[in-house]
Amino acid sequence: MDQNLLRSYLATVYELPTPAGPIRASLDGDIVTDPTGLPELLQKSFVVLTAYNPRSMLLPRKVNEQRHLVMRDLLILGVYRVEGCVGYEEDPEGTWREPSWLVHGMDRDEAIAFGRVFRQNGVLICRNSRPEIVVTDPTCDDVGRTFVGNWRVRA
Repeated sequence: MDQNLLRSYLATVYELPTPAGPIRASLDGDIVTDPTGLPELLQKSFVVLTAYNPRSMLLPRKVNEQRHLVMRDLLILGVYRVEGCVGYEEDPEGTWREPSWLVHGMDRDEAIAFGRVFRQNGVLICRNSRPEIVVTDPTCDDVGRTFVGNWRVRA
């Protein structure tokens, strides 16, 4: 995976829903030795998926929205609990925001399959309080190649 693309994935701020209100976190934190200090959601297994802008190609808003709804419907049919979330760049002048789905309890192989079907460069998987970017596009790198990050909770 291109190093600039990987850096941007690791620095993306994800706004994730919780019962106590949204938490903001990125994958560019320091190594966490005691994950019990993380918010409860970040200690659980989940996946963040999107159908927007396949292979980093900007698509018209309506096309992205339709793809995103199809993904949600497929996830719900798969009996997953799905919640809306968003990834964005923290730069105050940045305009990039990408709606995503927080999917509870999905396994790694199925997450990779969804990423491939929707032509994403990669997907975010959290297991054992550890976030990972997993490659799903064979033109980026070997499918399944994993880049491990560390949660950084943002204020």
